[in-house]
Amino acid sequence: MNEDELTGRARTHIAAVADPQCLLHEQVVVPFLNLRRAAAADGIDLVPMSSFRDFGRQLAIWNGKFSGERPLYDAAGLKLDPGALTPAQRIDAILLWSALPGASRHHWGTDLDLVDLKAIAAGYPIKLTRQEFAPGGPFEALDRWLEAHAPRFGFFRPFQGLRSGVQPEPWHFSFAPIAEKARRSMSPAVLHAAIVGAPLLGKEAVLARLDELHARYVSRIDLP
Repeated sequence: MNEDELTGRARTHIAAVADPQCLLHEQVVVPFLNLRRAAAADGIDLVPMSSFRDFGRQLAIWNGKFSGERPLYDAAGLKLDPGALTPAQRIDAILLWSALPGASRHHWGTDLDLVDLKAIAAGYPIKLTRQEFAPGGPFEALDRWLEAHAPRFGFFRPFQGLRSGVQPEPWHFSFAPIAEKARRSMSPAVLHAAIVGAPLLGKEAVLARLDELHARYVSRIDLP
């Protein structure tokens, strides 16, 4: 991937999948569809809630959270009052659950947020919470199935709360052969070039800490 592809400012590496509808790195399409077929054989309708996300979409998420238009949560999932937080504290709160624009793994087309549509009733509002994947949650069986089978197809969970600065996301899977190359190419300089000219709220505070934020939230993941 080139720098624009790494940071979500280009989608020349992305292919559209018709069923289920999603956008993936062109080299991730076949592995994902193979994973989906294996899941279907075990009665699971494996569908991505999120796949490729471009820089503009990640920027809107970030600015919405920084401004308070979108909710902010602490590590326990409790809602925060953004007006009571300093810019640095808002940045830290956002990065617990959402990536910095330019640094999202979803920019690469290698990462998906996965659910099982057969496990829920029609109209169920999927929230993508840890409780949904925990014992008693609607995606408990999916959680166990993915833990057992996803690695055979090259997929792993980058955010398990062991090494990563991001909170555990049991729904988030990444295709290791491509994602690891992208992670190693995503330097602080590449990230700086992507955000320095963007209308990012809190940009001055972000740039002042960019090396630290990159080390904690981009470099450090739970490796496959």
